[in-house]
Amino acid sequence: MVHFERKKMTHKEKTAAKMEKMQQRLDSGLISEHFPRVSSIVINVSNSYGERNPITVLRTLNFWPNSYAYFNIDCLSDRCSDGGYDLNQVITMMIRNHRDSEEGELSCDSSNLSSGHSRINYKVSILYDGTILNSSS
Repeated sequence: MVHFERKKMTHKEKTAAKMEKMQQRLDSGLISEHFPRVSSIVINVSNSYGERNPITVLRTLNFWPNSYAYFNIDCLSDRCSDGGYDLNQVITMMIRNHRDSEEGELSCDSSNLSSGHSRINYKVSILYDGTILNSSS
């Protein structure tokens, strides 16, 4: 079994990482700018992590027209310092194809993956102009 040691981030490194993430959000622009017909986006996430006693965390993320068009979910694994789950392409393709619901699974995109690293199951629901579309049509 391979063990990975996670280097503890210094306060300065943590601050720099937070600033970089905030800049990415700002650079992404607002949902209303990129997707004017979108009224809301809801992402339901089931995140399981931990090897010995796995913990499952259910999260619901809500996005509105005045939210940033940045759909990257942080990884909850205690060994992960640089990863997450990028749903930007999933959501962009859903909007481009006028889909209102999609489900899937993603692995963390960390550069320091271990065998016990977390995965998520997600369900994205999009409301367009206040109307739910029928994705089966």
